[in-house]
Amino acid sequence: MSRRRIGFWYRLAAAIAKPPLLVLFKRDWRGMEHIPADGGFITAVNHNSFLDPLSYGHFQYNTGRVPRLLAKAGLFKIFFVGMMLRGTGQIPVYRESTDAANAFRAAVAAINSGECVAFYPEGTLTRDPDQWPMTGKTGAARVALLTKAPVIPIAQWGANEAMPPYAKGKKFFLFPRKTLRVIAGPPVDLSRFYGQEPTAEVLREVTDVIMAEITELLAVLRGEPAPAALYDPRQAARARRADKAERAAKSGGTTRKPAPESVPQPAPEPEPVPQPVKNPMDQQEES
Repeated sequence: MSRRRIGFWYRLAAAIAKPPLLVLFKRDWRGMEHIPADGGFITAVNHNSFLDPLSYGHFQYNTGRVPRLLAKAGLFKIFFVGMMLRGTGQIPVYRESTDAANAFRAAVAAINSGECVAFYPEGTLTRDPDQWPMTGKTGAARVALLTKAPVIPIAQWGANEAMPPYAKGKKFFLFPRKTLRVIAGPPVDLSRFYGQEPTAEVLREVTDVIMAEITELLAVLRGEPAPAALYDPRQAARARRADKAERAAKSGGTTRKPAPESVPQPAPEPEPVPQPVKNPMDQQEES
């Protein structure tokens, strides 16, 4: 099998999702020619909004090569959502479980059978204050080295303007009408890593190469230069802990409550001074 056909469930999902996307958003799609016409491949996509899977999914669906995404296992427990995810062949990811490796085995099997598997290498919504991609996790790199399949970097921008990540209060900003921008680049050249032992260092280097390609594509969409280094949430967490410890040390450790002010007490009354008792004989003498 060279490619997966668009089945009933994918067509149903498209029939539900496409009309509101077409009405509410404009589109700026570029680089569809880089999506392989046949054979298995990987897409690596940045993640900056809960809405962007629909934006990316619409783009990918219109290329004729529907993706299989790695989705949190908890989503499969939601009745209708889980039914759609299973019907469209999405891959559940069981985090913090011995079954976590099953997702990668399923991804490898799908790619080897000619399908497209989409990865969000960041693993979650970006924590970068300016919404650039973060450093990625190594799952996509591991599957890429196992399958040697093309890795297509994809950047997207616009869904985050309609539904910002970690937004407080108002969640949707649909007006004025936003533009969903998606761009696919040529396959990432990973040939120099083929045949190497997939050590932690090699996987990290492959991941960094993939994330750099995604970031450069996002710079094209945003029309501004990319940052010199990607935001690393682990380093940021360590820096926050170090800063907190430094502030605690400067304040003398734990903060103590001030002692309550003492209530002034009235001064004790002076004891009466005893008066000398006169001798009756002295009185006689004075008389």
